[in-house]
Amino acid sequence: PESLLLYVITSPVGPYYKTGFNPIRLTADTKYIRAWPGGTGDCKVGGNYGPTMKAAAEAAERGYSQVLWLFGEEDSITEVGSMNVFFYLQNKDTGRNELVTPPLSRGDILPGVTRASIVELTRSWGEFDVTERTPTMPEICEAAKEGRLIEAFGAGTAAVVTPIEGIQYKGVDIEIKAIGELTQRVWDELTAIQYGKLKGPEGWSVVV
Repeated sequence: PESLLLYVITSPVGPYYKTGFNPIRLTADTKYIRAWPGGTGDCKVGGNYGPTMKAAAEAAERGYSQVLWLFGEEDSITEVGSMNVFFYLQNKDTGRNELVTPPLSRGDILPGVTRASIVELTRSWGEFDVTERTPTMPEICEAAKEGRLIEAFGAGTAAVVTPIEGIQYKGVDIEIKAIGELTQRVWDELTAIQYGKLKGPEGWSVVV
């Protein structure tokens, strides 16, 4: 064809989760794998979401809001549901507080704009380390046991920020403080920037 007609449909929507900004509980105990290197885990395509529905339905039957997706023999954390995931903890080696999110380098994690916004925004505060590295469930379990796991949240376009209050792993539920102060602050600042109530980093918002 030599021409095309582009339709743009807009519609108001409610919260991504029925709970709204209330905390959710996750299970990492699933036999399924969301994505792998060389697949479409880093692409915004339907085939990246459809296969996760069965696992999500099974999680819901057990009383969990979503699946925390793991990969590999070390149980590396990748995403939560269809969102990116963040953990705020005290680093065992440095003793410093650290906001951790899995990196995009393996090609199995969606490069979400909300994820990028949170990384840039929190780094601009200069109050704690912001690291893109691969957390594992054993690391999170150890941090929780030693009192170093401060809070956790998911992040995505529809949900913006979703607090996480618990994760099931190998049959045991890890309890996490929610709603944490950092989670609330990220939510408040991101939504304020979106609605034009707060000036964000240079280039984030354009008046039209």
